[in-house]
Amino acid sequence: MDMSTYRVMLRLNPWIEDKFAWPGYAVRHLPENYIVRALGPELSKDKVTLIIGPRQAGKSTLAWKAISNSHNPFIFINCEEQILKEACSSPALFLDEMDKLVPDAAGYFFEEAQHLEEAGLFLKGLVDLKPGKKILVTGSSSYHLKSKTRESLAGRAIRHVLLPFGFRELVPVNRSETVVRMKAQEIWSELALYGGYPEVWLSTSKQDVLGRLTEAFVLRDASDLYHIKNSSAFRKLMKLAASQVGNLTNYSSFAENLGISVNTVTQYLSILEESHIIRLVPPFAGGKRAEITSRPKIFFLDNGIRNYLFGGFDDLANRGDSGQLMENLVFSELCKSLNMLNDQIYYWRSTSGAEVDFVLESGNQLVGVEVKSGAMKRPRLSRSLRSFIEAYKPDKVYVVNNELEMSINVQGIEVIFIPGSQFFVKDGEFSGG
Repeated sequence: MDMSTYRVMLRLNPWIEDKFAWPGYAVRHLPENYIVRALGPELSKDKVTLIIGPRQAGKSTLAWKAISNSHNPFIFINCEEQILKEACSSPALFLDEMDKLVPDAAGYFFEEAQHLEEAGLFLKGLVDLKPGKKILVTGSSSYHLKSKTRESLAGRAIRHVLLPFGFRELVPVNRSETVVRMKAQEIWSELALYGGYPEVWLSTSKQDVLGRLTEAFVLRDASDLYHIKNSSAFRKLMKLAASQVGNLTNYSSFAENLGISVNTVTQYLSILEESHIIRLVPPFAGGKRAEITSRPKIFFLDNGIRNYLFGGFDDLANRGDSGQLMENLVFSELCKSLNMLNDQIYYWRSTSGAEVDFVLESGNQLVGVEVKSGAMKRPRLSRSLRSFIEAYKPDKVYVVNNELEMSINVQGIEVIFIPGSQFFVKDGEFSGG
């Protein structure tokens, strides 16, 4: 190891020379008002523990939390450092250098690994060499971790998707039921407008922070990481997508409005999805010939980003898109509550016009979710929802609304009416059935 590399390593890992610097160095990376995340990464000596998600969602904080109680130190590698990127070109040479530098290290923590030229191949090589140490990796984009390698990490990685704060992570615990309900309603409304990015949530200037986050993605990631030359069209596409939340995508219309090809629209939407900004939700067919539409719907994984791009931050009572906001918020919270790597979220729509907002498949269970933004005084089921129940006999159906809380039996299926602010309050309250 040359002196320049050593100096960078020492700067990032002061305990290399001062053994008493650990674990205090790791603890210093945690905020004083640390909010416990629902995700708890399992560190393994046999596989890479990979935490992916959008920028500024708290991946690094979660990683430092996961290793802060380790008796032996972790070697921290900031993959944006050019000299360390070069050091990560060969798995065998890297392990040899690290064993000489810190033989008693518990493992390696690679931050923002998508900046490595061959991230997946390098990490695969580390695992295959069986170093007997834990490997923790964060990455803002699974797109780059896949595209910059000739081989997959399949079977060699434990993947965790970390999104911005979820509702259940923010609702207070160990409080009276009344306090929890009142606070839950307040948090639900706040998430609908500003979303759950940690910096946004903890800031008194939420709109300014959202602006910086969005612009950082457009200006830095789009141009520097994705090498998008037409950043103006990319920005306009994000705004178009924000205006179409919950609607069927029309790639041809997008292309015409932006003056770009349909293939470019498809590429841009794929980048937005792989970067955890949006999700394209496919239709649920279920083997019924009547359901032949193949166009996905667009949803954002954070209401704050959506509102910054389109809609603004007026109170829910004073805006015409409250239905879209409620539907998008329920979707984003479903993504945070379900296992995004195994469970599936669809929408259902038949050629006759019957439609259900979300259909969830979790294992062998099928669950329908209908979102109503208006106040409900008594239980009412739409004709579409009745058609879905009759056709598929789901295990359970939820009708998420602003007020009504009760359950009824429809054709032998339990239909639960529940306010959005109560839908995700408790662990296990919603489990996909």
